Amino acid sequence: MNKKELYKIKQKALDEHIPIIMDDTLKVIQDLLINIKPNSILEIGTAVGYSAICFSEYLKEGGIIDTIEKDQKRVSEAKINIIKTEVVNKINILNGDAVEILPTIEKKYDVIFIDASKGKYPFFLNQALRLIHKGGYIIADNILYKGYVMSDYNKHKQRTAVRNLREYIKEITENKLLETNILEVGDGLAISKKI
Repeated sequence: MNKKELYKIKQKALDEHIPIIMDDTLKVIQDLLINIKPNSILEIGTAVGYSAICFSEYLKEGGIIDTIEKDQKRVSEAKINIIKTEVVNKINILNGDAVEILPTIEKKYDVIFIDASKGKYPFFLNQALRLIHKGGYIIADNILYKGYVMSDYNKHKQRTAVRNLREYIKEITENKLLETNILEVGDGLAISKKI
């Protein structure tokens, strides 16, 4: 992997206020990926490809990341970034709405990373439970959503996202098939292992 290009991608995203994974969140996920050496990762929400490129370093030989993104401009940028960082053979971008794409996927994954529309997290979880291997991990970023999820305060415009994130947390903590940790890194990270 071309680390120099990766650094440039990170800086450009930060300069342009494109949401990318925070360093402390990335570190927690990298530590997990080092331990499990996944063969297959599904990412919901590609943006400019930064997190998928970072994760690709920890795949088993011949492993693949499928990543879903509906914004055509972001897809184009992600494709360029994947070429620049020399990880073309490790990342496959699925262009379209995750709500439509997920139900069509038939393969199973070792890790599923959710980092897309907050209002759709319960739907993404439902699909992730179908698509994850036993012993696999479902990871959801931004689960505490700027602190709104754990507080009484939420602006009208965030209400749906906050309600759905609370529903997601309730489901992953009460589901008997999952062992879940919620970490206060970045904007909140939920790691659920399917048992």
